[in-house]
Amino acid sequence: MIDLSIVMPAYNEEKKIHKDIEAVFEFFNESKISGELIIVNDGSKDNTFITASAFKEKYPNLKVLTYEKNRGKGYATKTGMLEAQGSFILLADAGLCVPYKYALSGIELLKQGNDIAIGSRRGDPNKVKIVREQPLYRKLGSKGFQLLIHLFQLIPPGIEDTQCGFKLFKKQIAHDVFNRLITEKFMWDIEVLRIAVKKKYKVVPFPVEWGNDPDSRFNPFIGSVENLWQIINIIIRT
Repeated sequence: MIDLSIVMPAYNEEKKIHKDIEAVFEFFNESKISGELIIVNDGSKDNTFITASAFKEKYPNLKVLTYEKNRGKGYATKTGMLEAQGSFILLADAGLCVPYKYALSGIELLKQGNDIAIGSRRGDPNKVKIVREQPLYRKLGSKGFQLLIHLFQLIPPGIEDTQCGFKLFKKQIAHDVFNRLITEKFMWDIEVLRIAVKKKYKVVPFPVEWGNDPDSRFNPFIGSVENLWQIINIIIRT
């Protein structure tokens, strides 16, 4: 029986994916958790798939899924989530942005009766720790994005950080929500939260330690336009 599945979308991550893999299985070992890591290679143009697959002999509970065309983070996340078989499923970004020990906090919240636990970089400064700040242009973009989602009431009350790449789900909840997900790009988080609200699932944030990954795949100009278009489509659909 698998206690925890960790799903990690990956696009052109060959230079650092080995660090993520080692960190995940070190966490499983230290926490005495029966876990699996599912890496979804989202049509990378580099050797992400080959680099990650090289660890499968060392770590039998590593799965590396792949497809040829780059589809987007939402599509990759959905692919991994529907493959995961752990009692709890964690979405974690590549790049070691949040230490895996915080998964234990999220799991405890799920055991207490919540359905989804979302890592948050905002809130009580005594509990949230930012070890590497985002560059100024990302901070400004983030503030504008937060204003937009609050203006249109796109997310549940009390959720201050929708985009932190550290989210935990009960398995049956994850499979239900992600079966309904349509958004393939970066704004998948918003649609997932809106689906969860409509299904009356219990969503709770929890503070994490977070460090910005400077090796981001997000294009601030093209990506911002794409994100706005995705949000419009999510509002129309949901």
